Amino acid sequence: MDAESAKRQFLEYIEIERGRAVKTVENYDHYLTRYFAQMGIKNTSDITEENVREFRLWLNRQPGTKKDSMKRRTQNYYLIALRAFLKFLRKRNIESMSPERIELAKVPERHLDLVSTAELNRLLSAPSEALKKAKKPEDRLRYLRDRAILELFFSTGLRISELCSLDSDLDLTRDEFSIRGKGEKVRVVFLSEAAKSAIRDYLKERKDMEEALFVDGRAKKLHRITPRDIQRHLKTYVAQAGITNTVTPHTLRHAFATDLLSNGADIRSVQQLLGHASINTTQIYTHITDAHLREVHKKFHSKSR
Repeated sequence: MDAESAKRQFLEYIEIERGRAVKTVENYDHYLTRYFAQMGIKNTSDITEENVREFRLWLNRQPGTKKDSMKRRTQNYYLIALRAFLKFLRKRNIESMSPERIELAKVPERHLDLVSTAELNRLLSAPSEALKKAKKPEDRLRYLRDRAILELFFSTGLRISELCSLDSDLDLTRDEFSIRGKGEKVRVVFLSEAAKSAIRDYLKERKDMEEALFVDGRAKKLHRITPRDIQRHLKTYVAQAGITNTVTPHTLRHAFATDLLSNGADIRSVQQLLGHASINTTQIYTHITDAHLREVHKKFHSKSR
């Protein structure tokens, strides 16, 4: 079958039937297009173990973002897309290489950007400290908004895109709400009293009619807050809190997960709260549970000897 035609069907399939995000579809298109072009793939039967191996070698020799070779994790994105494409072909009984023949490259364990409890507390308090010195109404509104954003991140473990998508009709009489995350999957997240209080204070101060829960910009040119806006504001509070490590909105998602696990939550529950499709993704937090098990072993093992 014509490879380009098959690719188009595959991209439509993952967007419509599998509910993948538009950005994911665009990325898969990019990875497959690059493979087709480099290896001269015209038909699906042209995909072979030999040219996949050649493509992997070519990828490994491509420059990365810091002048060294492309990261193994990035190389794996191409292989994941190709493997998903091959699974689609097999599902449609289209002749091609078996997807099981593609093995991903081993990558080092993912490094987590974490903050200590003391650093986290200073960060969450930073907007409130700034609020005490605020003289202008617009400054007061901004600090109330940022306090609500930080508390909401830590309370729910939301992804930054999920938080930006929220509307101001959020029901604060309840302790939970549903959010549509990656792959259009809906999950329930929970609000702490601190988060609810911070959001109420912020909304009480709002005078505009924008539907977004969080807005940015000047009074006459407000817009729904963007991930870039949040990243920029967070950087300011990180500096004010005296934190020297890198802290991003995703760091707060990590803090949410590690806080739960450190206090005894099981990893399956954390997987659901984070909206991870696979438990393997949540396994990056096992060092937290490992540390807990070490303490249990030390406390309870061999007491009779």
